[in-house]
Amino acid sequence: MSPQAAENHAPSGVGLNISLMVAIHSIRGFDGMIKRALISVYDKSGLEELVKALGRYGVEIVSSGGTARRIRELGYGKLVEVSDYTGHPESPGGLVKTLHPKVHGGLLLNRNDPAHRKWMDENGVKPIDMVVSNLYPFEKVAEGGADLETAAENIDIGGPTMIRAAAKAALLYDRVTVIVDPVQYGEVVDALRDNDGSLPSALRRRLAEEAFKRTAEYDAAIVEYLEDGR
Repeated sequence: MSPQAAENHAPSGVGLNISLMVAIHSIRGFDGMIKRALISVYDKSGLEELVKALGRYGVEIVSSGGTARRIRELGYGKLVEVSDYTGHPESPGGLVKTLHPKVHGGLLLNRNDPAHRKWMDENGVKPIDMVVSNLYPFEKVAEGGADLETAAENIDIGGPTMIRAAAKAALLYDRVTVIVDPVQYGEVVDALRDNDGSLPSALRRRLAEEAFKRTAEYDAAIVEYLEDGR
């Protein structure tokens, strides 16, 4: 009998223990190590500290555009371009880079669910354990009195989508870490060091909450700009 079936048939006094068994079953085989990180950032400040820490644990970094160039300048060897991973070139203007099933499947699918894993294997989707993304500076552009076209050009699409996918996966599976601000790098670097390349669940949970707050603030700024009639 599966853990789920056992829980359905359990006497009333043992439900909690069965639930714990289900939770353990769902994370079996996950050692918490960060093995693959997708990094796509507008603000590249502090990136050297984080990249150096990831390098200590042999993390593969998937990246594109200016972020990939910066990481390459830092001498990081285990770097894969997003377009090489997905098999699709970046669109003109960089408008479409990370909006791809190989990216979002690597975040949202449960690598320990046999059906999910089968689909991943059949379609070349690799699990992604960390997303580092900060957004186009819409708020700064809007505050500067930008016209509608300029403001719209600074509405990030791929970043918020990826951040929300990573945060959802953190809540669903406790496997993905999402970082949305360079000020978070130091804490993550310290946690990687203290946990031999893995990160604690409590930190993943809090970072997911902060990620949803960030995308909510971003959307609110867009709505405020439009409501002002500019």
